[in-house]
Amino acid sequence: MTDTPHGVGLTALLVAAARAIETHRTDSLAQDHHAEHFVRAAHPCRTWPLHPHDIPGGDTNPLWGRLARYFGLRTRVLDDHLLHTTHHGARQIVLLGAGLDTRAYRLPWPPDCHVYEIDRPEVLTFKHHVLDRLHLTPHTTRTPISADLRTDWAPALTAAGFDPTTPCAWLAEGLLLYLPSAPERHLIDTVDRLSAPGSTLAYEIKTGWERPEVRASPVYSATLRQTGVDLLALFDREPRPDSAADLTTRGWTTTTHTPYDFTRHHGRGPLPEPHDALAANRWIFATKPAPTSG
Repeated sequence: MTDTPHGVGLTALLVAAARAIETHRTDSLAQDHHAEHFVRAAHPCRTWPLHPHDIPGGDTNPLWGRLARYFGLRTRVLDDHLLHTTHHGARQIVLLGAGLDTRAYRLPWPPDCHVYEIDRPEVLTFKHHVLDRLHLTPHTTRTPISADLRTDWAPALTAAGFDPTTPCAWLAEGLLLYLPSAPERHLIDTVDRLSAPGSTLAYEIKTGWERPEVRASPVYSATLRQTGVDLLALFDREPRPDSAADLTTRGWTTTTHTPYDFTRHHGRGPLPEPHDALAANRWIFATKPAPTSG
């Protein structure tokens, strides 16, 4: 049996379980029928719920109700973003810290797209162990790349066929929360350097989570109690760089949203609470425009 991901890699299983639950909701925002197979294949996670009917306390459960609904909303928003970008010309998609993402298998990509998935070797090994047993065929060209995003990962990406002269949709979903500040700055610099005009970058940050009232959120205590995953211990504690401002100085246009912007848009998803852990999250969408002619 392939080893189960641990540490930050275990959060990928947490998100997979949330996507499985979202898939079975009658008002589902995102469908991922592959997600539950990852959870079932990981011995420490076999008691985790995979259906709304299995959640103790239902949607009042801070983890499997509220946080899982957040992950379902995030999945839908980023699905829509990637499909929009590819339908407007991008044909390369790079999933930074891909985890157990199955977008290559479940989204209706335009012709000639190429999905690159970058993550640590142990995460990709576990992922392939599960996917191989399912005998799935991706809906587009898919290239997994074993690399640690805390190091110089660009050579592995370009060696795999990535073309920096054509537009790309970059995605860092649930990644920067765990990276030290220097690798985050390196990631932004690398994305900018490898991005042709028309490329996009979507990523997630967390602000103000260090405040005691936010750290005391039942989202964190319930996750630790019900899964053994200590999210607060996994978040990097270094001062965060202002990556949106950095991208702006490099000529990108950026927009910043709270999750609740999309809860209101879709009419589904988590709602604000006092001292809210989810209110600290921001979803940032950046576009590298074509240079203007003189």
